[in-house]
Amino acid sequence: MTDFENLRHSSAHLLAAAVTSLWPEALPTIGPVIENGFYYDFDNLTVSETDFPKIEAEMKKIVKDWKSFEKIEIDAKDAENTFKENPYKLELIEDLSDKEEKITLYKSGDFLDLCSGGHIEDPKEIKYFKLLSVAGAYWRGSEKNKMLTRIYGTAFPTQKELDEYLEQRALAEESDHRKIGKDLNLFVFSDLVGKGLPLLTPKGSVIRRELERFVVDEELKRGYQHVYTPSLAKTELFKTSGHYPYYKETMYPVMKVDEDELILRPMTCPHHFMLYKSAPRSYKELPIKLAEIAPQFRYEKSGELSGLMRVRTFILSDSHIFATKEQATEIIKDVIDLINFLNGKLGFEVGKDYRFRLSLGKRDDEKKFYKDDKAWDFAEKVLRDVLKDIDAPFFEAPGEAAFYGPKIDVQMKKVNGTEETAFTVQYDFVMPKRFELKYINEKGEEVEPIVIHRASIGAFERSMAFIIEKYKGNFPTWLTPVQVKVLPITDRNLDYANRVAKILRDNNIRVEVDERNETLGAKIRNAQNEKVAYMLIVGDKEEKSDAVSERGRSGKDYGVHPLEKFVEDIKKEIEEKSIN
Repeated sequence: MTDFENLRHSSAHLLAAAVTSLWPEALPTIGPVIENGFYYDFDNLTVSETDFPKIEAEMKKIVKDWKSFEKIEIDAKDAENTFKENPYKLELIEDLSDKEEKITLYKSGDFLDLCSGGHIEDPKEIKYFKLLSVAGAYWRGSEKNKMLTRIYGTAFPTQKELDEYLEQRALAEESDHRKIGKDLNLFVFSDLVGKGLPLLTPKGSVIRRELERFVVDEELKRGYQHVYTPSLAKTELFKTSGHYPYYKETMYPVMKVDEDELILRPMTCPHHFMLYKSAPRSYKELPIKLAEIAPQFRYEKSGELSGLMRVRTFILSDSHIFATKEQATEIIKDVIDLINFLNGKLGFEVGKDYRFRLSLGKRDDEKKFYKDDKAWDFAEKVLRDVLKDIDAPFFEAPGEAAFYGPKIDVQMKKVNGTEETAFTVQYDFVMPKRFELKYINEKGEEVEPIVIHRASIGAFERSMAFIIEKYKGNFPTWLTPVQVKVLPITDRNLDYANRVAKILRDNNIRVEVDERNETLGAKIRNAQNEKVAYMLIVGDKEEKSDAVSERGRSGKDYGVHPLEKFVEDIKKEIEEKSIN
């Protein structure tokens, strides 16, 4: 462990000691280090964040008497006797007894815990810590097990580092797409509908629809052929692809329909393979670029669901490119160019907001990865050479490939500084074999193509989450749900306000009129809270001259303009997808 990890691991012990001191009936289970902190899970404990000051005070009190983390080695039987009142520790001891001759415990003060080690030498160094949140978590991550109480915390070597982290975290919370999405009424969840199944509101649907139109239009320009395929298929289709054994745990249960077994698809590739196989193919046709705005379904565990970032049903900007091996390099360059273009229009900068991860296979893991060293070598070299040739920022990650080939993952930076895989570009040399895909080459021979799987901006739900957090709801005008709010100063200006709105609608500009009997100041504040791109204030003066008084959502006053000029300017801004 690193020094940071040792400090946080030690802090987790201290948290458990404090909790069991305050609530003796609580059962401590496990308390690992995680990114930027630690947590500890407890059974038989009910606490809230209002209890945190009391727990932190107890931690500071207890650590004063801790002199060290004393290592104790005992056999499994003695360990079982030590923790006979804690079924969770007994389960862990049973697992360890199959692997270890001795069971390791660590003691600090009066607190004794089952632990393999990794602590700081002097417990009194645990000074700068903070409890962050409380949540429910299943024992060992399985929904079949009991729900426990998880307390998250963090610790740093200095107060300055702790303060900087807490400041960054507060900023991230303010930018959290779940909070902003709720404030701006973009999406909702319903317990009656189900966990991880988002409902996009009319305003949220605007963003999704604009993204979809943008992606489809650009892909059509670049030679993609868009298709529609069913959201479910016979289980045999996914057994043929190999997805069923590999992804079975994340797929939904099989449905018996008439004589068939059907399943909701977790990916689109097998459907596209069937389209490819529906007709003889010639080398003259290749590459064939099939694309789809495709609904997909994956069973994510409850604890892993997170707003729009991780859901159980999502829409992917999916594509499968059927090509010769010789075409692979140029195709992948074109794909990355498309990704960089689309991301750039959304305001994401390569090298700053995202980078690439070259995910490689492990040749010795034949259970996880298809055995064909020559094919792996070729595919990995193609991807690596492309990334180097275009000078893309990337790093390599062994063991992160798909079972059917290496891939390039687009790693998006979140507001809290962590990275999330947004979508992938995958080189596939296995599926063509499984599905017996062929094309006729120049010599009239049947040859196996390769397949490049790719998304262009990934799942629309996740892309929306990234966009919401990047702009904090202040979207570029082309994505803003209500682009213009017309604010009549008095009731006598209502007719003119509605005429202005009609002209804007006729020009495909999303507009609303604030007809409420409120002061102009209140109407402006409301429009700013809704993060409308522009406010058009209309009174007697504007009405007489067919003009509008323009304000931006920041409050900036752009002055009075002829309505015709405003329409011309905003249409240009929308068409160019400017980042304003």
